[in-house]
Amino acid sequence: MSNTNIKKVRTSDLELKDRLVSIQRVTKVTKGGRTFSFSAIVVVGNEDGVVGYGLGKASEVTSAIAKGIEDAKKNLVKIPVINGTIPHKQEFRYGGSLVMVRPAAPGTGIIAGGAMRAVLESVGVKNVLAKSKGSSNPHNLVKATIGALCELRDARSVAQLRGIPMSQVFNG
Repeated sequence: MSNTNIKKVRTSDLELKDRLVSIQRVTKVTKGGRTFSFSAIVVVGNEDGVVGYGLGKASEVTSAIAKGIEDAKKNLVKIPVINGTIPHKQEFRYGGSLVMVRPAAPGTGIIAGGAMRAVLESVGVKNVLAKSKGSSNPHNLVKATIGALCELRDARSVAQLRGIPMSQVFNG
């Protein structure tokens, strides 16, 4: 996600809610046998346009989740949410996952599954149509969804980029 639209956010004044996307038992084979540990993907957000994801790995489930939350708090980004939905349609590919998110009318709800739903709920989007194609690997889905949301631009940023007033963005 090497994008210029990404706006980093400070965690000091935010009330973040965390959502566990996936937890998996992983194995390391050593000379002495197998060593088991747990890997967790966690999404945190304030449900008002700020979201981040983190990966944690530890020998116990609770430690892995705690590490994931700490990592997620270090990777927060600001997403434009307008009237409970996103400003425009966006597609993004990460690894084998391709995600597509579209704005939806009020009352539609979040039409998305699994990992994408956790990210969209954490952002604070209330109405959105989302589709994932290709790999359903939760790691790649979370990264692709956040990548798509980071590429969204609202009308104010478009006007600023073009150097024109807001009234001309939609007319011109």
